Amino acid sequence: MLVLPRLNIERIYKNFHVPTTPVDCGQHCAVHNPTGKPFCCDICQAVPVAYHPEWDYLKPNTTLWQPWRGDECPHEPTDPAPLQADLPDGMLFVACKGPVFCEREYRTVSCRQFPFFPYITSDFRFIGMAYDWDFESRCWILSNLDQVTSAYRQEFIETFDQLFNLWPEEMENYAMLSEDMREHFLTVKRRIPLLHRKGNFALVSPGNERCQTVQPNQFKKYGFYR
Repeated sequence: MLVLPRLNIERIYKNFHVPTTPVDCGQHCAVHNPTGKPFCCDICQAVPVAYHPEWDYLKPNTTLWQPWRGDECPHEPTDPAPLQADLPDGMLFVACKGPVFCEREYRTVSCRQFPFFPYITSDFRFIGMAYDWDFESRCWILSNLDQVTSAYRQEFIETFDQLFNLWPEEMENYAMLSEDMREHFLTVKRRIPLLHRKGNFALVSPGNERCQTVQPNQFKKYGFYR
């Protein structure tokens, strides 16, 4: 049985709070979503997760969240059980009341980090921020990586440095996700865009993992944002 670390969620939230970009990126993508919501805030597009210690913190402090039932999208009901079984230990799916009712101080870590995740090399080094490639055509940020602020990047890196020090198993989870990304990008013959922890932008070769510093205008644009 996994023994979860003691996480000071209030402190984590306090230290990981700056917006991803200087503009409200949700305004750029919401116009392309039939629901009128930012894609990342639409439960029919992305289901947030919370660490169990987060859930323990959120329950007495806000009514924003509830466990994800799977019936929040009437046109696409989902049985959460098999998906929950695939989640890493120590996490659960959650659903919020929607962007109109957002309480930013009570956003989960998964909301704060979206659309990014910590990129872990095959030799187990956390070198920067990669992203959920399934959202390339929907998420405005992924076509405008130069808009990600240095303050956000710093808070992201520091937050996950602390989490990984307390919870090595979580770093292993992201190492597996990073391996999935390398396999996908190798298949589609693309290099992986990376916001390096040192502050530069890079492209990572998925085969040999060579990391080349680039200018952000060398990154592709996708979907609505070409």
